[in-house]
Amino acid sequence: MVLTGIAGWLASFQLAVDDWRLLRDPAYQPPCNISPVVSCGSVMSSAQGSLFGFPNMLLGLGAFAAVTALGTAVLSGARLHRRLWLALDAGALLGVVFAHWLIGQSLYELNKICPYCAVVWIATIALFWYVTVHCLEQGVVPVRRGVLEVVRDTHGILLAAWYGVIALLVLTRFWPYWSSLL
Repeated sequence: MVLTGIAGWLASFQLAVDDWRLLRDPAYQPPCNISPVVSCGSVMSSAQGSLFGFPNMLLGLGAFAAVTALGTAVLSGARLHRRLWLALDAGALLGVVFAHWLIGQSLYELNKICPYCAVVWIATIALFWYVTVHCLEQGVVPVRRGVLEVVRDTHGILLAAWYGVIALLVLTRFWPYWSSLL
């Protein structure tokens, strides 16, 4: 929780700083505008970048700060109430659903990939996965023993496969661009 919280918060913070700079100076070129495909400036200024009427990165700043604080509390020995674990898992589920919607929008509507957004996607997926695994292991979310053993034994492989599918989507979506660099 601490690692995903810090990584997600830092990426959200950088996006917020770059968004603020773009608001002040529309000619500003964020450092993440690397190529015609790898760019965050156009993603931030799109309708998808402010889905709820304010910049999405503000959600990340708040959510990842809370996750980091809860993770720090757990590392210090705090025992979170079952309802808090359920709320955290539900929030992470909402975050991962939103991240996957943003992945689809980025790849197939905006035709860009934002590197800081990708860090947020990676952190959100890992947070959801490991909070869910913890909730299953601790009985917060009841599950049959066989399912728990499979998840416990393969959680790293399943997470790597999840990331692999996203990497393949990015690779195939922008293959003409990537292959032109070779």
